[in-house]
Amino acid sequence: MSPQNVSLSDSLHVAILASILCLVIYWLIRDSQRVRNLSGKHVFITSCDTGLGNSLAIWLDKRGFCVIAACATEKGRIELQSCSSRSLKTVNLNLADSNSIARAVVFVTKETAGKGKWQGLFGLVSNTEETAPIAPTDWLRIEDFRSVLDVSLLGLIEITLKLLPLLKKAEGRVVNLINTKGLMAFVGGGYTLSKWGMEAFSDTLRIEMQHFGVKVSIVEHGFFKAGVVNSDVIAKYLLRLWNRLTPEIRDSYGEKYFVEYIKAQRSSVKRLCDSDISKVIKCMEHALIAKYPRTRYGAGWDAKFFWLFLSYAPSCLSDMLLRMMFPAPAASGRSVPGVLINI
Repeated sequence: MSPQNVSLSDSLHVAILASILCLVIYWLIRDSQRVRNLSGKHVFITSCDTGLGNSLAIWLDKRGFCVIAACATEKGRIELQSCSSRSLKTVNLNLADSNSIARAVVFVTKETAGKGKWQGLFGLVSNTEETAPIAPTDWLRIEDFRSVLDVSLLGLIEITLKLLPLLKKAEGRVVNLINTKGLMAFVGGGYTLSKWGMEAFSDTLRIEMQHFGVKVSIVEHGFFKAGVVNSDVIAKYLLRLWNRLTPEIRDSYGEKYFVEYIKAQRSSVKRLCDSDISKVIKCMEHALIAKYPRTRYGAGWDAKFFWLFLSYAPSCLSDMLLRMMFPAPAASGRSVPGVLINI
């Protein structure tokens, strides 16, 4: 190779590296810009009784937002009001009930009926912490799927559609909180289906609403020590489902499978769960206050590295890993339990 060709090759490499560096710097500057005059803007958050919704409501209330927090229970509503300012408002909301959704929308409409920059709804944070049956698919009935989808998918879609006029008026934000089960399906039940559905709904909504100045972001979070990943709650549901199985299905899995499956669920929760929910809160806050919010956020180490990697990995690799983590039914002829369970 001639010196001239070497020189051209080096120049090309330098140009590529310089371009990449410029893009990174541009992205960091763009990502750091914030919306001004946030104080007094209205944000509506669903499922604020406990967990992530509750923590976000308190966090944004301290930042000066006018928070409207939807709670499913009277107890959750009272406890939230006791640890927040007077500007935080609460409303009862059952996402499985269209009448309850309609009443909540009327309440939000009245609260956001200001003038000028205070008009409309600046932020909608959709979040559900539905404790759903997570089990092998043939342990479930259609009502198990329907009860979850009515809340975690259709309920969230319905309230989003009804609040879109207020969001358009304020050129606001929609932030959908989605578990990493929306990246990869590995357990049966309606919970994973609802997360995949919210991924699709969020993407189409983002593309369509950008014409009206409404920005839509997805926060894909890993497993945190709250709500649906509580191992005791999961074990309780599994026992209820196991006890109602027909003898034929129960025999095909075997008692040993049931015991080892609960151990696997407990082990995965213990290994993957993060106790620092501020990682999710900061992502949701950025999606609300950034001038240019990201399309997707990954919250938690498992969301960024484990589940995201598996979702793009060949199916044979993810299938092999799941076979190592979970036991095999008795009828499969493979009696060896998941080898990673007791690590």
